[in-house]
Amino acid sequence: MPIDAAIPDLLAALAARRMAVLQAPPGAGKTTRVPLALMEAGLTQGRILMLEPRRLAARGAAERMAQTLGEPVGETVGYRMRGEAKTSSRTRIEVVTEGILTRMIQSDPGLEGIGAVIFDEFHERSLHADLGLALALEVRGALREDLILLAMSATLEAAPVADLMADPMGRAPLITSEGRAFAVETRWLLRPLPARARLEAEMAALILQALDEVPEGGVLAFLPGEAEIRRCEAALSGRLPPGCTLRPLYGAMDFSAQRAALAPVAAGRKIVLATAIAETSLTIPDIRVVVDAGRARRARFDPNTGMSRLVTERVTRAEAEQRRGRAGRVAEGVCYRLWTRGEEGALAPFPPAEIESADLTPLALELALWGGADGLNFLTAPNPGAMAEAQALLSALGALEAGRITDHGRALAALPLHPRLGHMLLTAGGGERATTLAAILSERDPIRGAPPDLALRLKAVGNAKGFEADHPFTVDRGVADRIRTEAKRLARQVRAIDPQDLSIGQLAALAYPDRIGLRRKGDAPRFLLSGGKGAVMEEGTPLAGQRLIVATDLDGDRSEARIRQAAPITEAELRALYAAQIRWQDRCEWDRRESRILMRRQERFGALVLDDRIWPDPPPEAIAQAAFEGLRLTGLTWTPAAARLRARVALCRRDGADLPDLSDDALLGSDGAWLLPYLAKVRTLADLRALDLTEPLRALLGWEALQMLDRLTPSHFETPLGRRIPIDYSGDYPGVELRLQELFGTTTHPTVGPKSLPLRLTLLSPGGKPVQVTLDLPGFWTSSYGDVRRDMRGRYPRHPWPEDPRAADPTLRAKPRGT
Repeated sequence: MPIDAAIPDLLAALAARRMAVLQAPPGAGKTTRVPLALMEAGLTQGRILMLEPRRLAARGAAERMAQTLGEPVGETVGYRMRGEAKTSSRTRIEVVTEGILTRMIQSDPGLEGIGAVIFDEFHERSLHADLGLALALEVRGALREDLILLAMSATLEAAPVADLMADPMGRAPLITSEGRAFAVETRWLLRPLPARARLEAEMAALILQALDEVPEGGVLAFLPGEAEIRRCEAALSGRLPPGCTLRPLYGAMDFSAQRAALAPVAAGRKIVLATAIAETSLTIPDIRVVVDAGRARRARFDPNTGMSRLVTERVTRAEAEQRRGRAGRVAEGVCYRLWTRGEEGALAPFPPAEIESADLTPLALELALWGGADGLNFLTAPNPGAMAEAQALLSALGALEAGRITDHGRALAALPLHPRLGHMLLTAGGGERATTLAAILSERDPIRGAPPDLALRLKAVGNAKGFEADHPFTVDRGVADRIRTEAKRLARQVRAIDPQDLSIGQLAALAYPDRIGLRRKGDAPRFLLSGGKGAVMEEGTPLAGQRLIVATDLDGDRSEARIRQAAPITEAELRALYAAQIRWQDRCEWDRRESRILMRRQERFGALVLDDRIWPDPPPEAIAQAAFEGLRLTGLTWTPAAARLRARVALCRRDGADLPDLSDDALLGSDGAWLLPYLAKVRTLADLRALDLTEPLRALLGWEALQMLDRLTPSHFETPLGRRIPIDYSGDYPGVELRLQELFGTTTHPTVGPKSLPLRLTLLSPGGKPVQVTLDLPGFWTSSYGDVRRDMRGRYPRHPWPEDPRAADPTLRAKPRGT
């Protein structure tokens, strides 16, 4: 095997440092050769654990190593995964799925009897692998200096992993195997796919093209999921050349069907339609051609909604290279890519680590059980916001109290279930309905396309044949079998102790207290969930008319998630479960939709309002606070007087005066104490719009500030006739508007304040229309007044227009009629 050349260096590094990182390309043989070499070298007398991210790969690796030794699985080499194990007292190498290691370390931090832990396919960056390595590094540093740790990767940039595994001697040794895979020719599309092209149809055409252009060898086609595999299978039906055998391969398949996909065919050519399960660790004999759709399906968790959803994304360059390498295992091969060479440059280099996009609730529980994350080194640290959401859910489930794990949390951590489902199972006291429902909610939907009612799933799992006779839906027998097997295993693990007689809705509500939905008003089946998010159900489904439901599966849409599985629950059933969490609350708040203050006394469960009554006598301070929140939403309304006061303050602040900031942002960003005493009688948006801010602002400024303001920026200009006109300070110069005749006899330009700021004079006609704006009144009398006089005498003959306005008396009067 290509890896054999690197094994001496690897063993030397492990003998010297007890830690290493091995980087080897796909097909080098690291999965099956390295554990055997480590055992044969005698570097440890303890068992060698090797972690595999997938069950099929774990079985396959154990079987291949056992075959190399000429033994059955369970002797020197065995495997262990959830619900299945083949080991014995003679087992030296144990291949385990990743969650098994976490349980082993949590139950025995010293890893008694374990001499080495190998993290295979670490480049996949699963959550369990990241956690397992972090825990193992702490165990090695604190308790087991002799423990051998080895991370193996095909495409990962390995240097950061070696840095993470550093000890006082420096980073862990990095061993690279170049491998000697056969050459693989890559063929791209000549032009991008049309926007409306159907992936399955295009893949079927490309597979047929590959079969025609490459006359021998098997074909491995990569598609994102089971649904695409089935549609591509249908598109190929009746179009394959004679002698071709078509095999699907995906994680949810029965193990015997998976074996059939891996096994060689007796004659002819085999076409395997696979998900990413075939990217690593598995050897499929005689594959000479890879056809890559260039898509990968990943789970994305949104902490804002508390929901995960599967998204189909472009593959990364690392994933595409992994897939390409499958064509060069046994001979020279060809890789067909369903994208152009130019599009390849836009691909991301590596897929995201699961810790960056997954639901972190199980991780948060494991860390709480461990005693916290202090001292643990993750290659990628968990997002603090996502961790906070996860810890909040665990607190709601009773698994954490003041951030520390409870006895209930320890019991949840021991179960092979998401904490939600474990809480449901333990709280219900076990029982057949609870274990079956937990298994259903852990698996794929056994009757896809059916209405969202969970009761249908329970019936389908209990009696598939009878269900199909009574309903127009097909049961996935493989999924149903797995659900029944898992339910029996859970029943053995959680022995029924006084099981409660709870409805399906109550069981679901125990697992999803944040997804209890109350139907909104209106015809459409839209629900408000107790966690505050919205959800919608397809119209016409049996649950659409229910007042209360529990949504157990949603598509994760941020605006309004679509309900895929749910169960009805009555208010009495909800009260029986959560009486302590249902409370009366007095609410006085601004309602954005109605643009008014709502004063209600409500009985609430989370965001749900179960009963709603008028609150007749809320205290004035509650009303004032709600009105202020309304102002924050609608904005301040400025009367001319308040606007002038703010402008005066702004001018003084620009000149260095120590006065409050009266901008909208500053006023609305405050606690509102300056305005609350004036809001007790506000009820509606009209009341807010009518509010004059002048007095509240004067109170905010105080007497001394107002005195300074009057001195520096007087509020009014007194005309020669004794009239007081408000000064506008909003422009570059303070300004007033007044009738031109009122300034007759004024020979110097008016100024204000100790800095003698010139007033911007807007001179008005007798009809109130501006005729001149000036900062130089004497200059106006000398220059422009003559033109204004000629024009105005014709329009306003009864008003005085003296030839020399500087010698005339100011006036606002007109001549009597007839004069």
